[in-house]
Amino acid sequence: MSKKVLIIGGVAGGASTAARLRRLDETLEIIIFERGEYISYANCGLPYYIGDVIKERDALLLQTPEAMMAKFNIDVRVNHEVLSIQREVKEVTVKNGKTGEEYREAYDTLLIATGSSPIKPPIPGIDGPGIYTLWTVPDTDRIKQFVREQKPKKAAIIGGGFIGLEMAENLHAAGCQVTVIEMQNQVMAPMDYEMAQLVHENMRMNHVRLELGDGVKEFRQKEGATTILLQSGKTVEADIVILSIGIKPNSELARKSGLTLNAKGGIVVDEFLKTSDPSIYAVGDVIEVEEYVSKNRTMIPLAGPANKQARICADNIAKEYGLLAGKPEKYNGTQGTSIAQVFDLTAAATGVNEKTLTSWGKELNRDYYIAIINQKSHAGYYPGATPLTLKLIFNQEGKIFGAQIVGQDGVDKRIDTIATTLRLGGTVHDLAELELAYAPPYSSAKDPVNMLGFVAENILSGLVSIVGWNELENLAQSGSEDYIILDVGEDLERMAFSIPNSCHIPLGQLRKRYQELDKEKLIIPYCAIGVRAYNAARILMNLGFKNVKIFPGGTTFYKSVFHDPAMGQRSSEGGETMEHTTQPIKTQEIDMGKIVAKQTLDCSGLQCPGPIMRVFQTIKEMEEGEILQVSATDMGFVRDIEAWCKRMGNTLLKSERVGKENIVYIRKGLATGNGLPQEAKGADSIPAALPQGKTLIVFSGDLDKVLASFIIANGAAAMGRPVTMFFTFWGLNALRKREKQSIKKPLMDSMFGAMMPRGTSKLTLSKMHMGGMGTQMMKKVMKDKNIDSLEDLMRQAMFNGVKLVACTMSMDVMGITKEELIDGIEYAGVAAYLGDAEESNVNLFI
Repeated sequence: MSKKVLIIGGVAGGASTAARLRRLDETLEIIIFERGEYISYANCGLPYYIGDVIKERDALLLQTPEAMMAKFNIDVRVNHEVLSIQREVKEVTVKNGKTGEEYREAYDTLLIATGSSPIKPPIPGIDGPGIYTLWTVPDTDRIKQFVREQKPKKAAIIGGGFIGLEMAENLHAAGCQVTVIEMQNQVMAPMDYEMAQLVHENMRMNHVRLELGDGVKEFRQKEGATTILLQSGKTVEADIVILSIGIKPNSELARKSGLTLNAKGGIVVDEFLKTSDPSIYAVGDVIEVEEYVSKNRTMIPLAGPANKQARICADNIAKEYGLLAGKPEKYNGTQGTSIAQVFDLTAAATGVNEKTLTSWGKELNRDYYIAIINQKSHAGYYPGATPLTLKLIFNQEGKIFGAQIVGQDGVDKRIDTIATTLRLGGTVHDLAELELAYAPPYSSAKDPVNMLGFVAENILSGLVSIVGWNELENLAQSGSEDYIILDVGEDLERMAFSIPNSCHIPLGQLRKRYQELDKEKLIIPYCAIGVRAYNAARILMNLGFKNVKIFPGGTTFYKSVFHDPAMGQRSSEGGETMEHTTQPIKTQEIDMGKIVAKQTLDCSGLQCPGPIMRVFQTIKEMEEGEILQVSATDMGFVRDIEAWCKRMGNTLLKSERVGKENIVYIRKGLATGNGLPQEAKGADSIPAALPQGKTLIVFSGDLDKVLASFIIANGAAAMGRPVTMFFTFWGLNALRKREKQSIKKPLMDSMFGAMMPRGTSKLTLSKMHMGGMGTQMMKKVMKDKNIDSLEDLMRQAMFNGVKLVACTMSMDVMGITKEELIDGIEYAGVAAYLGDAEESNVNLFI
């Protein structure tokens, strides 16, 4: 008598198990119950169908019930929901969704492959019109129809996971202004923060608004649109909202039948994928798995592991019935290899990230090292080479814990190479030794994976040490003077950019000038991508310097990590002052049809400092007023060339992104008016535009004066002007938190703090305060006349990009610590303020 296998769930895990079972044996009776209408569909492709990348809907449907019967003799019953499992008699109760009929079906072996569902937290208004989840084919149909018929102009994505980012890209392609709202401080949880910053930068360059570290408080509907109120008080307007908050296992059926679940609702299975009932297996998103590196139990919902589990499960069922020889197969854990395309970037990860390692704790003895490098996707001299940023996490023995890669090309094959090495127990030494295919269009003689291995070996052997990506900022904030940041790049590079507070000795001069450096201090060399910094470190260490650490990835990595204005830094005395921002570069408004480039220059794939050097050499040979067209694949090239042009007295006419290249047009000399040469415009030419920034020194702590400051700042920001507010002495009180902070301070500092107002609500009028009555009258009048409060004005200013800077010298004098000031502000000294003032045509002292 043949055995009967029932499978609950007909997508990845269920359908794959059924097909494998049939290939192993023709006598088994196999029935699949799927409560939805479709089986075995490509849910990873759903966002791309909405964005018309995938044109045909049928391409998403990998199998149909009819095809499964014809090809595999498998009875697939769609619109059939299993309501309960009677384990004691080995039966299930099933409901036919079309007829409403309920019946029982017996089994010899049962497989639960019920997958997962999107999380919908109890947020007010979350079930309103225009708010969707994307998980199934019907979900896709509803969203596709809405986009086609309603033609939304504004879209909001709640959640920064894979589906959320893919939907952001596809809705952007459909013509929507897109905002991504994520409660964590980054998108893409498998990536560490600094690597996710590369993705953030790219999304902002593609004009996607990011609201990070902020959750949704409420959805409000009005006139067919949704207003999203965030926990911070900000609001986001949207015509369509996609919920991508996360997923939960569909394990209610297993719970009701008494199977063992973990704390997150995942079904607990053994190494053979059996549940706590020996007649019931489970696979896919619904189960708890062993994380491959840590051996901890966790949930990793990915399609690849689900399909591999299905194959093992089918084999084990067949072996249990004597249909296949051999011992039961073990599922040896999930290492979480994942990849996603985000506009023209690809981000991928395998193994565990640094956040996970840190959470393990020292009691598990998980000390580790980090290597971060910048490489090209293939030989730099071959056209089309693009940057890759690679991060490797490993321990003293060379064991690989995990890796992350972000780039435009070649990310997939590099992460797969590292994932394979990790899976097979390889070490960083194996990465260095791997013999990989090489030809200029595909790779380099030393592939980026080999380079990761080389760098890791150098770290383990003590030939080089690396500072953490955020260590420079920590050192700057500590006030320590026991370190030197050393720029070993060329003069022309420094004209474009330099890390704040760095000194400059080009690599070629270091052997002659090393005496200028203090051997007792920590020396931190850097260059554009890190190669020259490593050479500089070796020179210094060979000359007797004991404490030398390089900054990983160079300024290319630094600028991307600190691109966000909220993390903004400024270059030091050696370089042109510039803001780290991905706002569109301000270029001359010109009719490119009237502009003919005298020369074109392809800098794509060039290693540092190649692009800037070639631009300099080419411009030098050109005549005044001639136009140079330059193409480069480096993400930071446009920002660098803008600063370089200003420094050198040339004009950046236009920048654009074409495919994977940045194209810029540079006029030799200063352009006037619309950017055309003087002779092309005649007598109506006008001078080049003056700086348009606004700076305000907020010295006063009086309510009325601080109000005036923010009203002016918001007005300037609304006109598109860059605004800096520099808070010093009594003005710092406006930035203090309302709540008293538990901080140990010297007696004098504590007395100052007790006597000064704590935050905006405690500020008083400069005149007519009248023991508080005048101040309260002013606030009431403002409310009655619908004038924004000071708190609202501050939130608007920060939302509009106004930079609030606390003077660190004044903080020391006043005894105010960073913990006492509100979030989202910057800390700097007079030099940083003066740098902003030089870029401004209005400077106010209030």
